[in-house]
Amino acid sequence: MKPSFRFRSAAIRSVAAFLLALAAAFTAPLPTKAAAKPSAAPVTLRVAYIPILPMAQLYVIEGKGWAKAAGLDLELTRFSSGPAMVQALASGRFDVAYVGIGPALVAAAHGVDLKVLAATVVDQAGLIGRGAFAATFLKAPNAAAAFAEFHRASGRPVRLATLPPGSVPDAILRYYLFQVAHVKPADVAILAMGAAQMQQALLSRSVDGASVLKPIPAIVEARDPTARILVRSNQMMNDAPAAVLAVRASSLARHPAAIRALVDLHVRATRFIRRHPDAAAGYIQAAIGNGLVAKRIILASLKSALATYAADPHKIFAPTARLQAYLEKLGALKKPVDLKTLFDTRLYDAAAAQKP
Repeated sequence: MKPSFRFRSAAIRSVAAFLLALAAAFTAPLPTKAAAKPSAAPVTLRVAYIPILPMAQLYVIEGKGWAKAAGLDLELTRFSSGPAMVQALASGRFDVAYVGIGPALVAAAHGVDLKVLAATVVDQAGLIGRGAFAATFLKAPNAAAAFAEFHRASGRPVRLATLPPGSVPDAILRYYLFQVAHVKPADVAILAMGAAQMQQALLSRSVDGASVLKPIPAIVEARDPTARILVRSNQMMNDAPAAVLAVRASSLARHPAAIRALVDLHVRATRFIRRHPDAAAGYIQAAIGNGLVAKRIILASLKSALATYAADPHKIFAPTARLQAYLEKLGALKKPVDLKTLFDTRLYDAAAAQKP
């Protein structure tokens, strides 16, 4: 029997509106010691997430019924992108976020007292191209020449879709284009949109490519024979951090045992995904496939990403510092965030020390 999920619609505002509206900070102190066991009554944790493959641990936790068994009632709300969910986090609507590290940094820089407790994956954003752009790219001597040649031949810049400014795919795309490949800004137009809109734009051929997260590349490649992965994530920014499990500090203070239980389950789910991808694919399909994405596509995307699933927050600390420096250069961050304050590894360290 397929697992069931409860979703609520989420209001989405522009990043610009968010930057003007965000003001509230949550500063409740962290507990010095978590309770030994969760309370007998289920604890409700309001969880914001994006329905993409990097959040696979959440789908496994819910699909296998681990949350309920641990005394947790996870109330799930989906968003189209990380920047779209940040204002809701600041308003106090959610306790937990499965969110990109980029939006987590933006939120923290604007006073939201988030704590990053665990990683989900690294090296997840890739550049996919389609149509004439993909053909031009594969023949060109380098990326900059490919963009320039497409512009010359078509009379317009390459149109690339990505998630909104402040997101990991957007930051990594810009880092690759302008710091690694040295593409001329005039040769590319970057279009911000949600994940579902990005997939639709690729399939409707209204864009030439995108900086995307799995499983979108596999879905597009299955339906468009001209589509190709042109640049892999580790070629765009090596060891690029992707998504994280983050909580509001005030929620951690209110529900220390519940949050600790969630981190335990997150680590357990990471191990399960790596060891049992076929079974994990079923839970992922039920959560994000909406009956429209074949399990074989989910499984292919998952298997290609197995090596990148890592819950260890220590692994992404240094790459996050590099990403933050570039976000600050882009103007997506008002000021740098103290990563030693943002990252709280205590619960992960305790979970990782337990026997599998």
